[in-house]
Amino acid sequence: MPQPVPALALLEADQQQLRQWLSAFGTPQQVALRSRIVLAAAEGQSDNAIAQRLEVNRKTVTLWRARFAQEGLDSLWEVAPGRGRKPTYGPEKIQSIVDATLRSKPKGMTQWSCRLMAARQGVSKSTINNIWQSHNLKPHRVKTFKLSRDAKFLEKLTDVVGLYLNPPQQAMVLCVDEKSQIQALDRTQPGLPLKKGRCGTMTHDYKRNGTTSLFAALEILQGHVLGQCYERHRHQEFMKFLRHLDQEFPGEIPLHLVLDNYGTHKHPRVQAWLRRHPRFVSHFVPTSSSWLNLVERWFSELTSKRIRRGSFHSVEDLEKAIAEFLAAWNQNPKPFVWTATVESIVEKLSRCRQTLEKIQPGCTLPRRRKAKR
Repeated sequence: MPQPVPALALLEADQQQLRQWLSAFGTPQQVALRSRIVLAAAEGQSDNAIAQRLEVNRKTVTLWRARFAQEGLDSLWEVAPGRGRKPTYGPEKIQSIVDATLRSKPKGMTQWSCRLMAARQGVSKSTINNIWQSHNLKPHRVKTFKLSRDAKFLEKLTDVVGLYLNPPQQAMVLCVDEKSQIQALDRTQPGLPLKKGRCGTMTHDYKRNGTTSLFAALEILQGHVLGQCYERHRHQEFMKFLRHLDQEFPGEIPLHLVLDNYGTHKHPRVQAWLRRHPRFVSHFVPTSSSWLNLVERWFSELTSKRIRRGSFHSVEDLEKAIAEFLAAWNQNPKPFVWTATVESIVEKLSRCRQTLEKIQPGCTLPRRRKAKR
């Protein structure tokens, strides 16, 4: 009988790095396979079991188990020499291009392009493009973010995420917000329709015909949306919308409202009305965390599928279009399923905070306090 192979010793940091490589978009498949072999070996699985589960040869599992034990993480990225055409540029040149992309900028500009980097490094633009793709570098793209400075961030985060992942029994959870200043834009000329070989067109200029504000409430379990348009978005209009919700959901069933920190939601008259209607329970997201309110995701659907390409001769046309989209959505609603846990969100934000403090040491952010249980 063959002797059982002991579990591979794996540090917590190495295990975390392996899982990051597996979840990363640009990790080569051979590196991902080797990472799975090492993680399975660390769990104590036999070589035969790992080979059968990953559908590889048992000798492959034995090879990478032994190589990792001797050389560590760096060995998983080694590429065996093939019989094809040898690479034109060595690893030193490739690394210098990657470093230049990450740590420098072209003179007078904010980011590199393939042609600019190719001229700087003395290579072709296709070479730069291939290197960027292999390292998952996209200098032309940028995403927006902002870390919340709310002193009660963790407490509010736990409250709202708890509603999403474990909704209360015999109650309804509504994500409520307003999409203000929606412009009724009328294009100066008719656009050309979509046809084979040509996308639809629209003029770059437009005429403004007024604005409207949409108050909406997303019911998270079924995905139904209730909405009303108003000329303004003050606390008076918000109270009208709350009365509308009170009529749409008759009875005494509790209504949990997920709200942001807009001043309208905390107006004294609004708070007095909520005290007179105790079945309305308010849950406020942390400041600078509108991404926690799921109705914002529905607003994105409204903008991309009805408003952005629309042409409206008046505010009435715009409100009619919004009403039509609401009716069409509610005929076949699709709820947005929240999957992120509090722990995963806090871990991601902690990494972001550490990186931000390294880049700008003077930029201090408040530490998160433990939520009350």
